[in-house]
Amino acid sequence: MQQISVITLGVEDLSRSRRFYTQGFGWTPVFKNDQIIFYQMNGVVLGTFLRQALEEDMNRPGLRGPGPCSLAHNVPDRQDVAPLMDRLIDRGGRLLRPADAPGHGGFRGYVADPDEHAWEIAWNPAWSIDAAGHVTFGL
Repeated sequence: MQQISVITLGVEDLSRSRRFYTQGFGWTPVFKNDQIIFYQMNGVVLGTFLRQALEEDMNRPGLRGPGPCSLAHNVPDRQDVAPLMDRLIDRGGRLLRPADAPGHGGFRGYVADPDEHAWEIAWNPAWSIDAAGHVTFGL
């Protein structure tokens, strides 16, 4: 079985991060304490963990990013991309790449969260998204 259960992002400031995810994406935390906030996604949990506490938990103090990496949030319609990107920027995100149509099709742009985690906001006409938000790869 192919599965990812939890994705955890190291953050410097939980309240700043929470504003981005709750007011930007509109997500609701399912658990929070003074070090971590969890968001229940559709089959996956996203965690935002204070960077230093996460480094200690992994026994990797002083770690700085492993290299280029992005997370993606797919939307059901092309016209949903830019407004979501604008809302994320208004909530503390930083524009990395304006929304445009790549050569392979669809429509996408990139926004960094307050801790520089890159989010691709994308619409792909070949991929379906069900009512629960599950994306199915299609070509």
